[in-house]
Amino acid sequence: MKFLVDAQLPRQLAVGLNWRGHDTLHTLDLPLGNRTSDTEMNRISVEEQRVVISKDADFVNSFLLFGKPFKLLLISVGNISNRTLLELFDKNLPMMVAALASYDFIELTASQLIQHR
Repeated sequence: MKFLVDAQLPRQLAVGLNWRGHDTLHTLDLPLGNRTSDTEMNRISVEEQRVVISKDADFVNSFLLFGKPFKLLLISVGNISNRTLLELFDKNLPMMVAALASYDFIELTASQLIQHR
């Protein structure tokens, strides 16, 4: 699966997803780095069919109003350590990948995976 990790999430998340066989970019990999706009991220997501991984509710609004990004994985865990976030991803990655095969918008909380229609 192809992912695009937003700036407020750790680069280690992208590294870990790549290590697990997923084609993953972090905003730091893009020409403007963490200054990459949401509009540009949406464009890349649609053109390259990448799932945007973000904590930013602006992507939810964009997805609901305009159908962009291509697919969205919203992280709704509040403030947690990077280590805890990475452990949460490790635990839930197979379920998230399976859910993204059927749903265009999913949400990961500290206790559940929510599939939005």
